[in-house]
Amino acid sequence: MVEVIDEVTLRVGHLGEVSFKPGLYVYVGSAQNNLEKRVSRHFSKEKKIRWHIDYLLSSRSCKPLKAIAYSLKREYECIISNLLLEIGGNPVRRFGSTDCKCFSHLYKIEEFEEIKKKIEESLKVKPIFTHS
Repeated sequence: MVEVIDEVTLRVGHLGEVSFKPGLYVYVGSAQNNLEKRVSRHFSKEKKIRWHIDYLLSSRSCKPLKAIAYSLKREYECIISNLLLEIGGNPVRRFGSTDCKCFSHLYKIEEFEEIKKKIEESLKVKPIFTHS
């Protein structure tokens, strides 16, 4: 979960300029290896920009709040993303999803715990790792 503190427009790789309104966002990724190292990297402001999420997380207007991981296969990245779309997440078009057919992998949300609960109930999973 990421908080955008102030409205910001960022150049995000080939997506071009993307505007983010203040609020909470959920990003869906699939760190298949070195999970703890990948999450720690995302929480750091100083890093080489490699993925769409890096552009957002490197902004002074953004604060990473929490990361939750589940023991799921890679294809669940898109399954969870589509669940977020179904349960009311507001997608940021093509963000994090240029290598798949999903509309987005970043969603602006109103309330985190309820969405987390719906995903876990739908997929019948529990977190294996949490970082905040």
